[in-house]
Amino acid sequence: MILLALAAAIPGIFWDAPPDTAPALKEAGIRRILVPAGQAAGWKQVEGIAAEVADPAKAVKLRTPAVNYRFEQASASRVPWIDCNGWRFLRQPDSRYFYDATGALAAMAAAEALAWGADAMIKTDPAGLKPLAEMLTFGEGLERAGMQPLADFGFIDDGSSIAGEVMNLLVRHSLLFRVVRRPDPNLKLTVQPGSKNYPLEQAKNPGAMAQMVRADLTDGRRSLRIYGSAVVVGRLETAAGRLRVHLINYDGAARKVSGLRVRVSGEFPKHRLALAGLPDAELMDYEVLTGATEFTLPELRTYAVVDLQK
Repeated sequence: MILLALAAAIPGIFWDAPPDTAPALKEAGIRRILVPAGQAAGWKQVEGIAAEVADPAKAVKLRTPAVNYRFEQASASRVPWIDCNGWRFLRQPDSRYFYDATGALAAMAAAEALAWGADAMIKTDPAGLKPLAEMLTFGEGLERAGMQPLADFGFIDDGSSIAGEVMNLLVRHSLLFRVVRRPDPNLKLTVQPGSKNYPLEQAKNPGAMAQMVRADLTDGRRSLRIYGSAVVVGRLETAAGRLRVHLINYDGAARKVSGLRVRVSGEFPKHRLALAGLPDAELMDYEVLTGATEFTLPELRTYAVVDLQK
């Protein structure tokens, strides 16, 4: 089994309420906050809570992670649209980010930031304090040292809105890539909107472009495949002989996903599941196949991390 150590970075809670709200923070289990400069002096007098100054105006504003169900005329049904910020983290990896998320959605924001290793601050309301604190506590048990993102292909990003929309759709479909300046021979594919293989007219339809990339990559060469849900986004990190699978249920504030099946490339006989909200859960139907490993999560509420080892 793989042991988890203290995480290197945890999202911060931005709290602009006065110091007399400290009891509510302590009751939720919060001991560290980020505050506006004008309130720093007052919070420094509060015992049991460490306060640091932060300025949301200097951070990149993000959408609240969630699923919006949109009516699809062609099928007379509702299809899930995921508000996912993963592409923003890939485009601006060195930025600091800001979420404004209330209630249970605060935990969703924390899960997304943890999964992507983003430097983020999260503003919430009193109803969001406890779920947010619980997710951050979960994140404190996740090791970060030595893990690097795993990508199947490179994406040449020109910074345009069209490229951003394509990146967004690729992330939502759990197609693993990294932003590159030029083709990388170590990657399986290079995608550049506006190139011969990926014409700009095609890129104007991000969904169609994502399907083109998937077809060119082929499912057989994908390092990660997720079965049984259209609202779960995954990403991978790797180190010597190890693989980490991050899984986020973007509809987690409303409903859980049951029986999620996952397939990764590589043979990993050892495993450990860390499942937010279910500390004693175990993976089911674990199979080490030729060149791949498959397993099923009994349920996924918001966020799960599966550590695999050879």
